[in-house]
Amino acid sequence: MNYKIVSKNTGATYFLNKKEYETFLSKNKMYIDGWFKYEIHNLTKEKARRRNKMLDVVAYLCIIGVSILGTLLYIQNYC
Repeated sequence: MNYKIVSKNTGATYFLNKKEYETFLSKNKMYIDGWFKYEIHNLTKEKARRRNKMLDVVAYLCIIGVSILGTLLYIQNYC
């Protein structure tokens, strides 16, 4: 898994793999006064979500295309 960590104080961005992420967590404090110090994004899950959204769009376009073709065939055969 790949992670993107953004510091809320400085805006520094870190791209880490799983082993580097575990080392980062052990070396750095994640909280300041009960608030998260970093924003953590799991890039592997975000990539899968993005791919699934694209596949959903393709499926919807196929359904629209099939309905248009079906309508055209109906008009051609019965009108």
